[in-house]
Parts: sequence; structure tokens; C-alpha cells
Amino acid sequence: MDSTTHALPATPKQIAYARSLALRNQTLLPWEVQQDRRSLSAWIEAQAQLKPVSDMDRLPTSKQVAFAEKLARIKRRAVPEECFRDKGLMSKWIDGNK
Repeated sequence: MDSTTHALPATPKQIAYARSLALRNQTLLPWEVQQDRRSLSAWIEAQAQLKPVSDMDRLPTSKQVAFAEKLARIKRRAVPEECFRDKGLMSKWIDGNK
């Protein structure tokens, strides 16, 4: 096979599965990848191996929450509500209030 040979188009099943993986992994499914069966197959293989991002992965740890609440008591201020929904925000609040 040489580079002038046409690539096989991706199947509708491949595209559907790739879209479900893109949603699960919260990533984009590139248009170029969808045009070629081999490229899409490689993309699917790589995405299928990724651990899905769950809501629990975004939540602060119990240690973060305990430490933030301790700091809040010492500083006599409340931990903002949004910090309890995102570990990155909680981390920033802790760093700013040590």
C-alpha cells in the first residue's frame, strides 16, 4: 500500500463508540480522526484505556475539608460553599488562609 491508496471510512458503530468515549472522558473527538477507520481505531484504543473522570475525583478529600474547617474556625470565617464541590478551589482557599 502506498500513500495514494484511499483510507477506509470509519464505520457508524466506530463513530458512535468514539463519541461515547469522548463524552465519558470529557474530551474532543477530532474531525480528522473520524475520517479514517485506522485513525479512529487508534484514537478509540487510547481513549478506552483512560480512567473516566468521575464527580468523586473532583471533590475535596476528607483531609482537605477537615483542615479547611479548622482554618476557618481559627480565622473566624466560613469556607465558601463552592470549595466543597471542587478540590482545586478548596486547595486555593486553604493556601490563601494558612
